Amino acid sequence: MTDVTDKPGAGLTEADLAALVDEVGAAEVVLDPSAMEAYRWDWSRFPGAGMPCAVVRPRDAGQVQAAVRWAARRGIPIVPRGAGTGLAGGSNAVEGGLTISLDRMAGIEIDPATRTAVVEPGALNAAVKQAAREHGLWYPPDPSSYEICSIGGNIATNAGGLCCVKYGVTTDYVLGLDVVLADGRLITLGGRRIKDVAGLSLIKLFVGSEGTLGIVTKVTLRLVPSPPPAATLVATFPTARAAAEAVVAMGRQLRPSLVEFMDQRAVNITEDHLRMGLDRSAGGLLVVQCDSPGAARTEEIEAVEAICVSAGATEVFATDDHDEGEAFLGARRAFFPACEGRGALLVEDVGVPIPALPDLIDGIAEIARRHDTDIPVVAHAGDGNTHPNLIYDATDPAARERAERAFSEIMELAIGLGGTITGEHGVGRAKVGSLAAQLGPDVMELTRTIKDALDPQGILNPSCAI
Repeated sequence: MTDVTDKPGAGLTEADLAALVDEVGAAEVVLDPSAMEAYRWDWSRFPGAGMPCAVVRPRDAGQVQAAVRWAARRGIPIVPRGAGTGLAGGSNAVEGGLTISLDRMAGIEIDPATRTAVVEPGALNAAVKQAAREHGLWYPPDPSSYEICSIGGNIATNAGGLCCVKYGVTTDYVLGLDVVLADGRLITLGGRRIKDVAGLSLIKLFVGSEGTLGIVTKVTLRLVPSPPPAATLVATFPTARAAAEAVVAMGRQLRPSLVEFMDQRAVNITEDHLRMGLDRSAGGLLVVQCDSPGAARTEEIEAVEAICVSAGATEVFATDDHDEGEAFLGARRAFFPACEGRGALLVEDVGVPIPALPDLIDGIAEIARRHDTDIPVVAHAGDGNTHPNLIYDATDPAARERAERAFSEIMELAIGLGGTITGEHGVGRAKVGSLAAQLGPDVMELTRTIKDALDPQGILNPSCAI
């Protein structure tokens, strides 16, 4: 595979850029460096973002094709971009490359008869949920950033979220994709059919591929009937391990619709931000929801309460009030914004099998102590997916070095516990160097073979490719 990152954009002339404008459309091409600045990084601000030669903001698949063909003829790297809310540097611009921002392609069509949504990649997750709700339907995947993240970005990383413990992740709801390949061809995979096993399952190949195999221009999503109102339980524990052990016990007996975890540091950071009366002394906090219909919901919440008490919970509060429940979920969702301004961040996304969750959380705490680094932890605990945030002083090289060592050790810890370096944020630039440690040489070779077959020039998101 050609390494286009060695000399991206080399030899580009004004005539080349004029051709891009002609082929895509003047209104869709951004060439002003000051205007392109906003398209260089995702939310993580992972270092090393370059300045693109241009940003294309297409309005339809034809313009995406035109932009890809322009880049392919010149060997220019392409970085697809959604809403820029990624947490692994996956949409960081390549120096001299072409960024294709899909934010203008935001159409949503709901078909109640087939319980599907046909959605363009720039549509926000929240907008899809709202459009489905108007027909009594629901789109379940709900990343913490659901109000501002795009469906295209969710597809790129196979995003999960708070309720995936019961309802699954993005790939479980993707029935069809339109994808522009590296040579500019547009292919259609799947559709509104619930069952379809004709040919290889190529949809699964593109979901989670982070723009390294093609650019998604349309998605057919499966919708489900809206669930009953949920009951919410909040439990505080003397230690983070006790809270994690309660989660393990729940997984053996119950199927809550949501199980979220915050350690003591995360609780305090969030309380500093919201001032809503969270218990700062709690070693661990769980927010659990159950949405089974009728009396089963009450029985489930009572069973969750019994498990939490048995695991040593110091306080348990349960409510059927929607607003009260949403307030506690709001606290959990506020954690990432609450961390902003406290220093530079390295955002982890490691996951393990549920029984290993207590050891993972204890291990992260030990890594934080050993490297003298602030690492608050929140988690989609019900599926073993943790989000340690490493906070450090960017002006102190020693602090950054400690944080980077801790970042690597947390991934090694997760792999050693039979887990993964990323549960939902994607590999991006931040974790591409650790991918081989999880996958092994044979899977890495197979992955490279697939990449070379679909993108022989290596132009699609090359900084995230292996």
